[in-house]
Amino acid sequence: MLNQNQTPLLDALKANAARPHAPFYTPGHKLGEGISQPLADLLGKAVFRADLTELADLDNLFAPQGVIQEAQQLASEVFGASQTWFLVNGSTCGIEAAILATCGTGDKIILPRNVHSSAIAGLILSGAIPIFLNPEYDSVLDIAHSITPKAVQSALQQHPDAKAVLVVYPTYYGVCGDLSAIANITHQYNIPLLVDEAHGAHFAFHPELPTPALAAGADLTVQSIHKVLGAMTQASMLHIQGNRIDCDRISKALQLVQSTSPSYLLLASLDAARQQMALHGKVLMSRTLQLANEARTRINQISGLSVLKIPQLGKSPGFVALDKTRLTVTVSDLGLTGFAADEILDEKLGVTAEFASLQHLTFIISLGNTPADIKQLVQGFTTLAEEYSRSNLTVKNQVWLNLDRTLDYALQLSPREAFFAVTEILPLTQTNKRICAEIVCPYPPGIPVLMPGEAITKSVLEYLQQVQAMGGFISGCNDISLKTLKVVN
Repeated sequence: MLNQNQTPLLDALKANAARPHAPFYTPGHKLGEGISQPLADLLGKAVFRADLTELADLDNLFAPQGVIQEAQQLASEVFGASQTWFLVNGSTCGIEAAILATCGTGDKIILPRNVHSSAIAGLILSGAIPIFLNPEYDSVLDIAHSITPKAVQSALQQHPDAKAVLVVYPTYYGVCGDLSAIANITHQYNIPLLVDEAHGAHFAFHPELPTPALAAGADLTVQSIHKVLGAMTQASMLHIQGNRIDCDRISKALQLVQSTSPSYLLLASLDAARQQMALHGKVLMSRTLQLANEARTRINQISGLSVLKIPQLGKSPGFVALDKTRLTVTVSDLGLTGFAADEILDEKLGVTAEFASLQHLTFIISLGNTPADIKQLVQGFTTLAEEYSRSNLTVKNQVWLNLDRTLDYALQLSPREAFFAVTEILPLTQTNKRICAEIVCPYPPGIPVLMPGEAITKSVLEYLQQVQAMGGFISGCNDISLKTLKVVN
């Protein structure tokens, strides 16, 4: 057992920030002396004294032998990994590296269609061929869950030459599929199970939370420590266990997708967040769960509102567990879209959600939330139901083209081939049946509707237009107004 009280990287950064010396190295602001006054007024000078580069005492992220290595070893013990890598380019670079380390040009990888756009980037970079599985879909709630073990089994029977399986666990809504069963199936083919666990870094710290991906049998998992724990934005970790993945390939892949000038502020925040959870994780998660349970109970009592809950046992193989700190509230019975409710709550009632969809609002309740936050959240929904409900505008009666139920995805070229192909930009109305050359996704949660190599269909175009009409935001593509699309020439 390692001494989890230690923060080797944080301590080294603190010591170097306090050391009197004349700095003739990057960054150019030189310990904050060159920072503009408005920025210094906002953040203070102390943070810039700690904004340091790869000094001798601070180790090297790409060849760690000192304090970074020690900090990563401490993290691997806490999160149950055999080896951990710190990430400063977010979970995005971890997902990209996972695909690069397991798949080459022309190799198949099995993954859900509601995957994050970072996985699409991984396909483009690696040249891998996606075998997409449709996740289980709840047509009443209009929410996509996880892919099922049965779907994975069928895909591997059809594609036994696949090099890896990638699963999103949990989804943006906090839904977890049967990862243990998927791991058992995947390992029967002796290939690795990769997990996008960006929103599940807290699972290891309380028994009332879903099983962590590594404990469920994953070979590799990527976690956004900043999303649900106490690290700074962009600070994430990649963990592996077992011998199905070459550690050297992970290291080399990360060198391709991470900055060669990593922020030591981000790295130190990972070290500090790990120590915080190692020492106080269960207490912090108990408090967080208590707040989440209070919010769930009180919001469920408000007329016209309901909160996402786990289905009856065995009813939904794509939904076997729920992160209780993730709160998804259905607002459609108020006669409001999630987008409209989000705007009212944010601009008029002082409550800001993580993201909105047609019928729902989703909130992340974490160790940083307070009882006052929950009180404001409940009061915001109470006011929303009392003052903004419009019974004559029933969202459920609107004609809504649902992505997961009705859209077919036909891959005409590999994502890499389409991304690097000669392209042209056409008016949206002229792109039907053409091959897409860019990523197009409503954001958040950043799940692509089109990607390079896929055929553009009328139903996809209608879906995107309706997302915009309902107040959603289209990202990833060159023209976010969606008047034009880039297609293969």
